[in-house]
Amino acid sequence: MTRLFWVRHGPTHAKTMVGWSDLPADLSDTDRLARLARHLPSEALVVSSDLCRATATADAIAGPRRRLPHDPDLREINFGDWELQGFDTAQDQDALRAFWDQPGDIRAPGGESWNDITARVNRAVARLVADHPGQNIIVVAHFGAILTQVQRALGITAFESFAHRIDNLSVTELHWQPGRWHAHRINHLP
Repeated sequence: MTRLFWVRHGPTHAKTMVGWSDLPADLSDTDRLARLARHLPSEALVVSSDLCRATATADAIAGPRRRLPHDPDLREINFGDWELQGFDTAQDQDALRAFWDQPGDIRAPGGESWNDITARVNRAVARLVADHPGQNIIVVAHFGAILTQVQRALGITAFESFAHRIDNLSVTELHWQPGRWHAHRINHLP
């Protein structure tokens, strides 16, 4: 069995749609980071998205664990023209509502659809599982990337996956046994 421990990066405090913008994480709560690091398996490998909020979080919790190269396929959804826009101030509110209410093939203008991010993150996960079978792997990533895998493990729709909270510095533990994913724990706050 391969176990993936998905960790959402530290908070950015942005009140906008943050996808591929490289905003730093607030990692000032060192006690919380220490609790998180202790909660995670000591022998696990650590990988992260290549965005600085994820890499810095991974560095903060890695300790002596082996770090794998950053993987851009673990990035947040690309919001394109909506990047850094407020949910209530973005252009074309009808398209924005459809993007969230009917996730699938609807793309952010100049960005990605839910199906695009899902395929991208699935590729990254397939590589991790193939390259490190039977390992514990800590994956430091983003809200959307993690939800794609919650959707997959639970066998639910993208819209249903949005009902799950994925807090900053939370752990979502998913297990791979050949042929199927299993959600062990979602949004655990150590």
